Amino acid sequence: MTRDSTHVNDDSEADEAPSVSDGLGAAARRSGLGAVAPGETPSGTALLRAMGGMRGLVESIVPGLAFLVVYTITRNLVFAVAIPLVFAVLFVLVRVLTRSPFTSALAGVVGLGLSAGLALITGRPEDNFILGFLINGAFLLALVVSMAVRWPLIGVIASLITGEGPGWRAERAKLRVALIATVLWCGLFVVRLGIELPLYFAGNTSALAALKLILGVPLYAGVLWVTWLLMRTAYGRPAKADASRSAGA
Repeated sequence: MTRDSTHVNDDSEADEAPSVSDGLGAAARRSGLGAVAPGETPSGTALLRAMGGMRGLVESIVPGLAFLVVYTITRNLVFAVAIPLVFAVLFVLVRVLTRSPFTSALAGVVGLGLSAGLALITGRPEDNFILGFLINGAFLLALVVSMAVRWPLIGVIASLITGEGPGWRAERAKLRVALIATVLWCGLFVVRLGIELPLYFAGNTSALAALKLILGVPLYAGVLWVTWLLMRTAYGRPAKADASRSAGA
């Protein structure tokens, strides 16, 4: 009796245990991207929330801006990489003290620390941007591979946010829009690398830092907005169709 009850409880717990896809979906909905769910009406407020709010924007822009200003004025590599790192650490401390999520801010500190360390080791200020090139290249590769295997990454992310599962690939409209949106994000990373790499090889650090700012948050926000509009054309259809059928009945 006890043993059978134990097995029943184990089976119930196994059934209730979240799958990997459920966990990824929950994480996607909790992230900023959950604010721009496909099918929802686009708004500036939601877009700002998807980018981390005003605090997120400040944390994204200030370190890069500090590098640009300090390096342009002083031409001192140590100051140029140290001051942005100080700002990033302060952002983490503020989040900890205000009991706000600090994972992304902490990741920013790690990234800035690695970039600063590489630049200080080589003595070349432009090497402060190598990590960014690698990250952009990795994202571009992931997007291209996802299209090659017919699982466009933007569609996968959208399905995680909506909790739809893999069934979206069977709907031609959703698959087509996901492919277009994924190509759009490929374009973002191609533009970044295509503009920034020549400046890196030319050793034009100030111009590289300035264009990295321009091609960072502003370009990301624009592509995210267009993606939202694109995905809404496909994910908004079922609701409209259902409404039409209900009205006809």
